Amino acid sequence: MRMFVFFTLLLISLPAYAKDIAGVMVNDSLQTEEGTTLQLNGAGIRSKFFMDIYIAELYMEKPSTVAAEVIGDKGKKRIVMHFLYKEVGKDKLVEAWNEGFKENNSAGDLAKLQERINQFNALFVDVIKDDVIILDYAPATGTVVTIKGQKKGAIPGTDFNDALLKIWLGDKPVSGGLKDNLLSYKK
Repeated sequence: MRMFVFFTLLLISLPAYAKDIAGVMVNDSLQTEEGTTLQLNGAGIRSKFFMDIYIAELYMEKPSTVAAEVIGDKGKKRIVMHFLYKEVGKDKLVEAWNEGFKENNSAGDLAKLQERINQFNALFVDVIKDDVIILDYAPATGTVVTIKGQKKGAIPGTDFNDALLKIWLGDKPVSGGLKDNLLSYKK
């Protein structure tokens, strides 16, 4: 069943064009399950201590090279994380999420979001090389988390998705180089 879901998601996401990043084909566009076409805004590798951890891809209905425009855009968006590292434990993922939220959001905003951040963190599991995490945002639904081809849950609110995007695109992103790559959209 897991492989069926994976191949179904793959077929839904068939690109018009694709490029290779670290042996992973990154689509220039994809279609959501609802039929909305999303364009690649940018993609790059998240590295830490000289190790490649994952490839991040950002897709949007209306791509932009300006972080504030991407975060503020109310259309559908998708972050794809394709893991390159041999294993990343749930505790490390949650620690990274929490650090990213804390570094890029005010204490007041964090207090308002904390219950949903906890709900988000509870969805994660250990991941290994070639596992994929998809974070889909749709205004009516919120942020839907899919891990290894299985939908794990949805976190409501535009404010939550804005805070999540700031992990990569905020003033203190997880990586300045990755932020630049995610904002590298070319018409």
